[in-house]
Amino acid sequence: MTRRHDIDTLRVLAFALLILYHAAMAYVDGWGFHLKSAYTAEWLQWPMIALNRWRMPLLFVISGIALGLSLPRHGRHRFALKRSGRLLLPLLFGIVAIVSLQAYCEAVDKGDVTPGLGAFLWRYWQFRPWPGAHFDGAAYGFTWNHLWYLAYLVPYTLLAIALAGPMQALWARLPSWRPDDRLIAIVGLLLPVLWLAWALLVVMPAWPPTHALLNDLYVHAESLPLFLAGFWAARWQRGWDLLVRSRRLTLALALIGLLVELGIRALGRMPDLGQLDPWVLSLPWAQTERVGRALYTWCALLAMFGWARVLVDRPWRGLDYCREAVFSWYILHQTVLIVLLYWLRPLQLGPWLEPALLVAGTVAGCLLIHELLIRRVRWLRPLFGLRVHPPSPSVAGAATAP
Repeated sequence: MTRRHDIDTLRVLAFALLILYHAAMAYVDGWGFHLKSAYTAEWLQWPMIALNRWRMPLLFVISGIALGLSLPRHGRHRFALKRSGRLLLPLLFGIVAIVSLQAYCEAVDKGDVTPGLGAFLWRYWQFRPWPGAHFDGAAYGFTWNHLWYLAYLVPYTLLAIALAGPMQALWARLPSWRPDDRLIAIVGLLLPVLWLAWALLVVMPAWPPTHALLNDLYVHAESLPLFLAGFWAARWQRGWDLLVRSRRLTLALALIGLLVELGIRALGRMPDLGQLDPWVLSLPWAQTERVGRALYTWCALLAMFGWARVLVDRPWRGLDYCREAVFSWYILHQTVLIVLLYWLRPLQLGPWLEPALLVAGTVAGCLLIHELLIRRVRWLRPLFGLRVHPPSPSVAGAATAP
């Protein structure tokens, strides 16, 4: 199978957006984050909402596609162990050596500890709860912060591989049936939107997101089906062709869903809301906003995959380098960002210079650490999710990175 350059490119872009998104988290007013700048702005909520609805769903679908493309016909038990190791090792190393620096900055900022990195790390590495502390993970004694995505990929990957054999056997026994493209399109649009709307309306109010893996029903209800959908559709050529043909429709539906959600949110902020007609106030605004959000999330994903298939399904200069670097950048970026903000904030550089330096410094820090250290030190490579030996750029195959 030839390499899917469109999936590689989408993955690189999705992880690159994480830097901008997490940098903006420090400046968006009204949203919590590990460390906040003094220069916050409420208007940032609008582009952040538009990005937030599909950024993590996109990564979970891409991860499922990558697994589906790389799953071998034989030796799946060994493949599952190897794959899990490539996820667990960076996760454990990140908790101990990378994310611990974020925890220190947050703990000092919230007054949980006095400045002194060595003393904090000695206490943190004992993995004991911090009674009375308020920084992320204090109740457990450690935190994985933005690395929660890796923790979720491990059970999702094992489940998908375990289901692959039975699903293939079941599919082979079913009678031959070739549904019409229109039926596939209708079902492929309606069922996921209904599922996502149900998760938003029913599951999320009772089980809000925690990113704690074992007590996070809403995130599982959203992310696991998306991961499995990507896994099972990875080699479905007819489905990819249908995505390409319907890319304009899915883009239009995504924009409609976004306008519905943002429009209702904007209406809710109007100071004269009480002056609206009673019949307007009686409409189920909250439910409609959630349905619009579900429509936007799913159709945005379909549109991105359809347009990427047309526009970027070809190699471009630097893709091989980015494909390898993106995992280590993901592990590094939020810690580099938090540490930089911890240093920049006392300088009071202003609402334009500080975020510009923060983004530029985060990119430069990730680039230098990856290029000068991680990429060149053989024993460090597996700790950041890379193979011990760098892959040859001439080797073609499926997208294998998580």
